[in-house]
Amino acid sequence: MFIRLYAATFIIIMLCLQTAQAETDAPLFTEVTSAIGFEQPKTPWRAGTYALPEVIGSGVALFDYDNDAALDVLHIRFPPPGEDAPAPNRLFRQQPDGTFVDVTEATGIGHEGYGQGVAIGDVDNDGDVDVYVTNYGADVFYRNNGDGTFALEDAGLSNEAWGTSATFGDYDRDGYLDLYVVNYVQFDPEAVCRGKHSALDYCNPQVFEPAGDRLFRNNGDGTFTDVTHRAGIAAMPGRGLGVVCLDLTADGWADFYVANDGEANQLWVNQTDGTFVEEAILHGLAFNAYGQPEGSMGIAVGDVNRDMRPDMFVTHLSGETNTLYVASNYAVFGDMTEVAGFAGRDLPYTGFGCGFLDFDNDANLDIALVNGRVKRGAVLEGANAGEFWNFYAEPNLLFQNSNQQSAVSHQQENSISSETSLLKVSDGFRQPTAHFTDVSSRAPDFARWVEISRGMAFGDIDTDGDIDMVVSGLDNRLRFFRNDAPPPQHHWLFVRAITQNRDALGAQVTLRTESSTLTGYVLPGTSYLSSSEPSVHFGLGVIEAVQAIEVRWSDGSREKFPGASANQRVTVYQGKGVSF
Repeated sequence: MFIRLYAATFIIIMLCLQTAQAETDAPLFTEVTSAIGFEQPKTPWRAGTYALPEVIGSGVALFDYDNDAALDVLHIRFPPPGEDAPAPNRLFRQQPDGTFVDVTEATGIGHEGYGQGVAIGDVDNDGDVDVYVTNYGADVFYRNNGDGTFALEDAGLSNEAWGTSATFGDYDRDGYLDLYVVNYVQFDPEAVCRGKHSALDYCNPQVFEPAGDRLFRNNGDGTFTDVTHRAGIAAMPGRGLGVVCLDLTADGWADFYVANDGEANQLWVNQTDGTFVEEAILHGLAFNAYGQPEGSMGIAVGDVNRDMRPDMFVTHLSGETNTLYVASNYAVFGDMTEVAGFAGRDLPYTGFGCGFLDFDNDANLDIALVNGRVKRGAVLEGANAGEFWNFYAEPNLLFQNSNQQSAVSHQQENSISSETSLLKVSDGFRQPTAHFTDVSSRAPDFARWVEISRGMAFGDIDTDGDIDMVVSGLDNRLRFFRNDAPPPQHHWLFVRAITQNRDALGAQVTLRTESSTLTGYVLPGTSYLSSSEPSVHFGLGVIEAVQAIEVRWSDGSREKFPGASANQRVTVYQGKGVSF
């Protein structure tokens, strides 16, 4: 009897271990680019001419342009080095079977500029999203006609400088989306720069004067007025590459945070009267922990320690850490990079596109980022970018939040407002005790490509409840990565917040459960030069239902909505909830 019981127990343990090992061995992401209908470039990218625009890259957008509840893809493109031939942007529509077809010509959105970034937003509150594209050269704006086509319009959005990232947001709380455009440098094509051993290389941006950013106010009729000088933004031009629009000072008004290349980042704090004051130093967001400016590119926003405050992750050059800024009680941010465990692994690489995503739906935000140098370096093993570009190629990285005190493993009574083992308080900061662990080896399809990656967007492309990724390479290549992360028993919830007949950009969405509080943000315009799905994704772990959904809208008001069971998409509308 004892022997049979022992044998049965042994078999059960072995089966559990085998299941756990299978989950560990299973790839977290699978590349499905060709399978969903995207052809890869057949010839290597032409050798560079050392003109700085060649290494900045371009972005990609995941958005539903035709309101069929399926994410479509807009790829921003630019000509190969040394060529004047047009490289039109391309729009791909998702079909019912999950594949994509090129609808660029039919929709009229294939601009042939030197493409850089993209911002998506419904500027006229008519229920369909419009598109702003930044260029090395004049930017363009496409109004959605609502019939599957776009019209190229001026709309008062005139920017002739070198535009990089852009973002929509309602900074004046009038119900209409305004636009902030980040400009880079006043590039001189005749400039010649050299790197190591006096060999030709791409110029440091400090060689060129900064190009000032632009702020456009929505007039309420779908047109815009340039208010850059009136708002005070023109006072401090920077060499900008990334931007987000969100209330970062906890006063209910949207601010703008700008990632600058090689100089102090900027936090334009909303003064509530249409003007802004730059206060990045006061809020701890200008420099890293050592008081040093860094080569900032991409920006991710998320609540990594579940204290209902937005934290930020900013990508940087090799030799500089990608920096994690954690918010405190006083709208002051602390550089928690070393505490969180990033510094050692990502130091050799140059990061661009990035994002917080809960790829395993365990209620903890993870981080994905893509890399690629801007200065010539040693060729890495597996480089796959061509003879010239292999000197700039690097692998991508995926970090898993190793926090164990979460909704995944515990449905306990402790909430985020209590001081538990999840967090410790020091000098006003709620610090994550867990580190982010490099799990790139568990995502071989994502990490194995030693290339030059730039733009990166996130969304549930196949509508299976987890977050997929699309990456734009320097050679106008797209790569799609389907989320296959185990275990399947983890639950999820998507929340779409609607105001004024459009996505409520800048809103904060909070889920109340029996065991924890989870917070997300309606911020498609993060990462680098890109735009992601506007719905807010929450991993729930083993939680099967949410008790309440709370939204802090961009106008400062707050509403509570009924809870929902897990594994579905929920839409909440401003004015339909209970104010509190």
